[in-house]
Amino acid sequence: MYARKVTFNIKSNMQSDYTHTLENQILPILHKQKGFKEEITLCSPGKAEAVSISLWEHKNNADDYNTHAYPEVLKTLAKTIDGTPRVQTFETVVSTFHNVHATV
Repeated sequence: MYARKVTFNIKSNMQSDYTHTLENQILPILHKQKGFKEEITLCSPGKAEAVSISLWEHKNNADDYNTHAYPEVLKTLAKTIDGTPRVQTFETVVSTFHNVHATV
């Protein structure tokens, strides 16, 4: 498995808008991508900092997403995030992440 880690800042008072956009516009795009497995987004309460980690079957799946769909995702998120997100990629060494649901 392969992972993309994206770190970014959410604009002030925009976390709920960001979450709504992620759930209703970005996740449907991700689910259509070949090799997409899972998405987890972490936000610091009361802070702008956020991290998004997506898991992919293969590196080429994540690379295809980065080239073809990610530019559109960035445009969609532009109203809720500050600056340019930082993208890092990793080989997945160990994962126990199976059917974990976020708390609201």
